[in-house]
Amino acid sequence: MPETLLECTNLKKHYPIVSGLLSRQVGSRQVINGISLQIQEGASVGLVGESGCGKTTLLRLLMNIERPTEGQVLYDGRDTAGFSKAEMLNFHRDVQMIFQDPVGSLHPRMTIGMTLTEPLAIHRIGTKAERVARAETTLEQVGLDPDFRFRYPHQFSGGQRQRIGIARALMMKPRVILADEPVSALDVSLQAQVLNLFLEIQKQFQLSYLFVAHDLAVLRHICQDILIMYAGRIVERGRNQDIFGNAQHPYTRALIAAAPSIKKSVSDQHVEWTIMGGDLPDPENLPDGCRFHPRCKFVEEVCRHEPPPLKTLDGTHVVECHVFPN
Repeated sequence: MPETLLECTNLKKHYPIVSGLLSRQVGSRQVINGISLQIQEGASVGLVGESGCGKTTLLRLLMNIERPTEGQVLYDGRDTAGFSKAEMLNFHRDVQMIFQDPVGSLHPRMTIGMTLTEPLAIHRIGTKAERVARAETTLEQVGLDPDFRFRYPHQFSGGQRQRIGIARALMMKPRVILADEPVSALDVSLQAQVLNLFLEIQKQFQLSYLFVAHDLAVLRHICQDILIMYAGRIVERGRNQDIFGNAQHPYTRALIAAAPSIKKSVSDQHVEWTIMGGDLPDPENLPDGCRFHPRCKFVEEVCRHEPPPLKTLDGTHVVECHVFPN
């Protein structure tokens, strides 16, 4: 049984809404609403949902950039809320993040070499010469010339900058990488190259991934397990073949029907798709019952008033829905 490296249990994040001279709380924005997930050693877990559903907030909670309102984030079975400063430093060595925007995530006035070696200096890893040597080796591992360390971010293409972002994460020799839509800003011709690079380095370094995307075609290519997120909840989860071969939740079915393919044109790839009428519910005013019911064509009366039950099709495929599976 693979070891569980990073997990969260019943994770919630609610931001208070204050008003008046005394700044009294008058409500809350319920962004994350009871999420549990596990990332096992060597696994690739995909998380998909529309913009605004809470994906990036979840990553920030898993990285301990923010603290949850309720629930726990566990690393190696230990609650990260109780980590000492030294333990948190070790945690951030083992768990690295790759950002969506390869341009904004690189400092424009730092050479690539400076960007890559800075984390090692912060963690006091190696001598200056050893840090430079690791930077050169890591650039080669992601398919870039080691001499690129003397250049600045503006001198690279989008695909090269994303490879640099991957190299920066690999510099710390992590166990887990959280990737926040790392190919969504790339041309369709570059996406397959970067995805194949993710697969190659996973085998080479025995990495575990949580791969966030809004394009199901991307997750189908790289992930064994898929989580479908809607309005701060996981509404369906299962193995890759379960989600793409036997999707149950109406939202999952709509996402699959609307998913842009990697083989489509660049213009199609970056269109923000609309799956059904209406928008994601406002986190400040979530609907009663099933949160998807205002947009669901299969809605029944019970969906409007009662939260959906968690139904298990088998040991790994579960869905929150009143209607499906029948």
